[in-house]
Amino acid sequence: METYTLTIGDIKRELPIVAVSDELSIASFVILGDTELVLYTAPILASKLPEVDVLVTAEAKGIPLVYELSRQLGMKQYVVARKSIKPYMESPLVNEVVSITTQKKQILCLDSDDVKQIKGKRVAIIDDVISTGQSVRGLEELVVRAGGIVAAKAAILAEGNAAGREDIIYLEKLPLFRNRISN
Repeated sequence: METYTLTIGDIKRELPIVAVSDELSIASFVILGDTELVLYTAPILASKLPEVDVLVTAEAKGIPLVYELSRQLGMKQYVVARKSIKPYMESPLVNEVVSITTQKKQILCLDSDDVKQIKGKRVAIIDDVISTGQSVRGLEELVVRAGGIVAAKAAILAEGNAAGREDIIYLEKLPLFRNRISN
């Protein structure tokens, strides 16, 4: 299997290169279970954030990072936009997105308690990787609908063209790979 060597400071990871379409492959970056990487990157990312009141991420890969960021910033809570409406949710805010990794429509939703936590607050949207920006855009729309002020959008990695964006904070670039099509 082909791999890509990712280096973030003292941390190196061999990421498998996986096809997401006939034309495109990505280096598969998964932080779930990687305590060392989360503990290494969170303080660096925290130091780059402007002053914020609330951190918001999407279920599920951003959760370990947003947890450690909230700890680094001395916050008591963070908000996770769920990918399905749960029975306990009262009047949830819902938004539909398509990301490069899921390649299908999915929903992001906030509970009314999440909305109360966000309303009138400066919010940092946190993700593990920003690629097309669809997931971050979906979160941004939810935060604005909840009455929050998006103060930052941040991730460990910016993939492909996202690395050229000036509206995101990230630690390293991650390339996209064009598949060779043979006849």
